[in-house]
Amino acid sequence: MKFTNENTLMERLGIEITEVREDGTCIATMPVDERTRQPFGYLHGGASVALAETVASLGAASLVDLETQAVFGQEINANHIRSKKDGIVTAIATVTHQGKSSMVYEIKLEDEEGKLICISRCTIAVVTKRK
Repeated sequence: MKFTNENTLMERLGIEITEVREDGTCIATMPVDERTRQPFGYLHGGASVALAETVASLGAASLVDLETQAVFGQEINANHIRSKKDGIVTAIATVTHQGKSSMVYEIKLEDEEGKLICISRCTIAVVTKRK
């Protein structure tokens, strides 16, 4: 799967895709730094959600024919479990439902020690591209 993160939210937040597997699992990292912190110095929940939707969307995109179909985040929720002030978070997105018109992903964000920072569920819409 070819994509670019140039001039995207991914680039702005420092999100780097490390792996996209054949089963639709997608793994990425994001720094906890001045780009992703809230005003009190902790990882912003919105940045965590942006990372979660990014890995779910790219995982889903790897499971469809991008010539004829597109994927879009349709719904997302997140439980922020632990705060983080600096370092790296890693997101692991795994598909729990793969249908013709939608997919559901579970996304776990962990710190460098494998501690759970955030858990999210994202529903992805699969749509036919218009000609």
